[in-house]
Amino acid sequence: MLYPPFLPFFLFVFLFILLAMFALFQLGLFTMALSRLGIAPEYLFSLLLLCIVGSLVNIPIRRIRLDTEYEDRHEISFFGIRFRPPPLQRSREMILAVNVGGAIIPSLLSLYLFTHAANPIRMLLALAAVTFVVYKLARPVPGVGIATPMFIPPIAAALAGMIFNYEWAAPTAYMAGTLGTLIGADILHLGKIRQLRTPMASIGGAGTFDGIFLTGILAVLLS
Repeated sequence: MLYPPFLPFFLFVFLFILLAMFALFQLGLFTMALSRLGIAPEYLFSLLLLCIVGSLVNIPIRRIRLDTEYEDRHEISFFGIRFRPPPLQRSREMILAVNVGGAIIPSLLSLYLFTHAANPIRMLLALAAVTFVVYKLARPVPGVGIATPMFIPPIAAALAGMIFNYEWAAPTAYMAGTLGTLIGADILHLGKIRQLRTPMASIGGAGTFDGIFLTGILAVLLS
């Protein structure tokens, strides 16, 4: 059974991503970014469509029992941005899921780049560096997910790509940015998953899809 995101807050996030991609298309930057990864132009639209549609699909992998019921809703401030999450439903269990567009597709693309790399060890060093940075900055936001600052991961990934693997900086930056955000923000914070106070937590979904998607593209451009 597949679950779409249920938080109205992310309607704004998706709209922002669509507007950002439209701007990148107009400037030709999106095509340039993917071409630097070795992706043929004829696959551009299909990959983009898979990412967007896939971001709406969460595949449940586990049910987690909760000891208490959560219903308090208060205004949240995250890196200067204030918002009030939607009302929570009472739930004694949480569903852990994997987001297709924010976890599976970027991971497969990163795996493809890694298997075709001339020096995979350098890519792993860049990945470790970005993972460490994202892990230190990511915070669990109740009712939303694991959130990260939007522009720090792509900058860190671009720098890591140029420092550790300059000759193959773009693919290295993409893998380090996407997997580094996924691992550092979501996977390494699974121990804090109960703090989210939400019926469903999605790896690569709520709170990190925008970071993973934009990080991959911006990191390639910055590198």
